[in-house]
Amino acid sequence: MSATAGQNLRPVTSLWWLPLLFGVAALGVGIFFVVSPNETLSTFTAIAGIFVLVDGVIAVVASIFGSGEGRGLLALLGVLSAIAGLILVKKPFETLVVFTLIVGVWFVVAGIARVVSAFASSEARGGNILISLLDLTAGAVILAWPDLGLATLAVIIGIVLIVRGVLFIAAGWQLRTLDRAAETDPGAHTVA
Repeated sequence: MSATAGQNLRPVTSLWWLPLLFGVAALGVGIFFVVSPNETLSTFTAIAGIFVLVDGVIAVVASIFGSGEGRGLLALLGVLSAIAGLILVKKPFETLVVFTLIVGVWFVVAGIARVVSAFASSEARGGNILISLLDLTAGAVILAWPDLGLATLAVIIGIVLIVRGVLFIAAGWQLRTLDRAAETDPGAHTVA
C-alpha cells in the first residue's frame, strides 16, 4: 500500500477545532450546572437537550471521518443522541422524573456505545474508555437514585460535563498538534 499517512491523517486532524470547541462548550455548560443548580427544570432541559444534540452531531462526524469497526455504533449513538437532544429541546419536560430518566438512560447508552467503539478501534482508545466510564458511572448514579433533587442532578451532570469538556479540549489540542505536524512535514508520515 503506497499512501501517505499524512494525507490520510490530514482530513481528521484539520477538524481539531471541533472537539476543542465542543470541550469549551461542555466545560461552560458544566460550570453553569454546578454554579447554578437551582435554575428551573425547563432551563436545564433545554440546555441539556442542546448539549446532547451537539454531542450526537459530533459522534456522527467522528464516525464519518474515523476508522475501525466501531464507526457504525458511533453513528448510531450520534443519531440516537440527536433524537434525544431534539426531544429535550422541543418538549421541555415539566416533571423531573422524565428528565432524569432520559438523561440517565442517555449516559448509560452513550457509555456502552463508546466503550464498545473504543475496543473496536485503536484511535483515541484511552480517551474513549475514560469518557465511557464517566458516562456509565453518571448514568448508573442517576438511574439508581430516582428521587434525586434537581439541584443534585444538576451538580452531577455539571461535574460530568466539566470532565468531558477537559477531555475534549485535550483531544482537540492533540489533533491540532498533529495537524500542524502534518501541515509542516506531510512526507514525514509516509507508509510504504
